[in-house]
Amino acid sequence: MDAPPPATPLIPCGGFFMNDGLLEGRRISMTQLASALSDLLGRPVFDKTGYAGAFDLHLEFTFEGIAGFNGGGFTAPSLPAEAGNTDAKPTIFTAIQKMGLRLESRRGPAEILVIDQAERSSEN
Repeated sequence: MDAPPPATPLIPCGGFFMNDGLLEGRRISMTQLASALSDLLGRPVFDKTGYAGAFDLHLEFTFEGIAGFNGGGFTAPSLPAEAGNTDAKPTIFTAIQKMGLRLESRRGPAEILVIDQAERSSEN
C-alpha cells in the first residue's frame, strides 16, 4: 500500500511554500510572486502588471531553467537528479503562462554593488 503524498504545510497569508517543483502562496501580491520567481530563475523579475490585489497560487513545474538553490542568486541552472522525471509537468514559464501571465526577457538599468577593496579589521 502506497503512503499518501505529504500534505502541503499550512501557509500563512502573504506566505509561500516552495519545494521540488511546487510553489504555493496564500494571499500574496504580484510583487511577492515576482520576488519568488527572481529566486527561482536566478535573475531579476519585475512586476509590470499593475495588479494590486492578493491571490492564492499553486504552481507545479519541472526544474528546467531553474537556478541552483545552493548558492542562490545568479547561478547557472542546476538540475537535481530527480529532475529527469517530469511526470508531464510544465516548465515554470509555461506554468506562469497558464496563469495568464508572461515572462519577458528585457534589458534595463540595474543596481550593482562593487567592492573596490577589503581589509582585515583591527583587533580593537
